[in-house]
Amino acid sequence: MLRRLATTLLLPALLCLTAGCSSLKFERTSESAGTFVSKGVALTLFSIDIPKSALNIARENASDANLSNMEVTEAVVTPYLGWFDWLLDIVGIRRARIEGTWGFQNS
Repeated sequence: MLRRLATTLLLPALLCLTAGCSSLKFERTSESAGTFVSKGVALTLFSIDIPKSALNIARENASDANLSNMEVTEAVVTPYLGWFDWLLDIVGIRRARIEGTWGFQNS
């Protein structure tokens, strides 16, 4: 029984750690501006996010690009269960996606 429980808890952790935790995509709309989409994935075990929260991973990934005038226009964390979201704090995998703009638009 203990071996099954350990396998059940460790399998999602190993899958999450072996896969990439983030991705980043840029699209230019002009020479000095464009849009971006950044994604992050985190594993939650007993209310501890590994390696950190998915939203923080996505934000830090976009910030590391060091582009000027970055503005986040949308941030989404899935799954979101409303009042039952505490269930995902026990064991769960969360994905975050942020979208925004960067640079200066020509006037």
